[in-house]
Amino acid sequence: MRVAIVYNEPYPSRYGDVGEEKAVLGVLDAVEAVHWALRQLDFDVIRVPLLPPLERAKRILRDLDTDLVFNLFEGFCGYPETEALVPKILSPTGVRCSGCTSSMLELALDKAKAKVMLKAAGIQTPDFQLLHPQTLHLYRLGYPCIVKPRCEDASHGLSPGSVVHDFAALESQVALVSHCYGGDALVEEFVDGREFNATVLGNSECTVLPVSEIAYSLPSGMPRILTFAAKWEPDSLYFQGTKSICPADLLAEEQNRIVETARVAFKLLGGKGYARVDMRMSEDGELKVIEVNPNPDISPGSGAVLQAEANGMTYTQFIEKIVQMALERT
Repeated sequence: MRVAIVYNEPYPSRYGDVGEEKAVLGVLDAVEAVHWALRQLDFDVIRVPLLPPLERAKRILRDLDTDLVFNLFEGFCGYPETEALVPKILSPTGVRCSGCTSSMLELALDKAKAKVMLKAAGIQTPDFQLLHPQTLHLYRLGYPCIVKPRCEDASHGLSPGSVVHDFAALESQVALVSHCYGGDALVEEFVDGREFNATVLGNSECTVLPVSEIAYSLPSGMPRILTFAAKWEPDSLYFQGTKSICPADLLAEEQNRIVETARVAFKLLGGKGYARVDMRMSEDGELKVIEVNPNPDISPGSGAVLQAEANGMTYTQFIEKIVQMALERT
């Protein structure tokens, strides 16, 4: 069986302008690891890097000679809205594709739209507003709040300055996010509690892998958030003061609530494949979904892989499970 690993070839983009190009290069670590695992499973493996323009990428996908596509495509650099390209193009061709569907990728990428769906289904998520510099006078939430790009992942746009405590800081951060990432900024209430995430696998039936807790040991005054530096800058205080603990130390009731919330959120957004659900629990025990991340990072050492290992799977077995889920899909 031939498997094509499709991914976004890194190239200079707006992420370099804001010092965030390391996240773009991170996909290459996943490509190397997945290629190795697929070879261990005796697949015939080819690599298919995609670059703009869009029409050329579409043509490459339509002409692929393969039995399965292992989708590691994260969108063209600086254009996250293209993340759904691979399953969207492949769906009419009949070629199986790993990971989430194009509709789920599109929905989850728009954090505001996903949060509206979660709220409508009774799943708690922090209150939010979409703002840009011209609509700041409409701000109605309290402080502290956190300001993020509306449609980015990999912690793009998240820094200590993202958590704001007054209008002047809010104004500055909304202007920064709107300028650097385009469009509205997502402004939401800041939940300063324990932070958890859980990876969900499945199609019609779902499995939730062991829950992780993000443990922070940061100097006083540094907000406890998973900044860009916490993920991508090993020499930073954030990277050194952020640790993923799996399995998390939880009471049985807390564990069950987190697992069920992750499962429901995954299914609600059209879950097929695999996704990581990020949550925070306030001091009074209220659990809120921060966001749902379809096709999360699966390079060695990533949160999803740590959870798979805690579930007794080797890296190769985890990749094999992702392939099996793609093949069993009707």
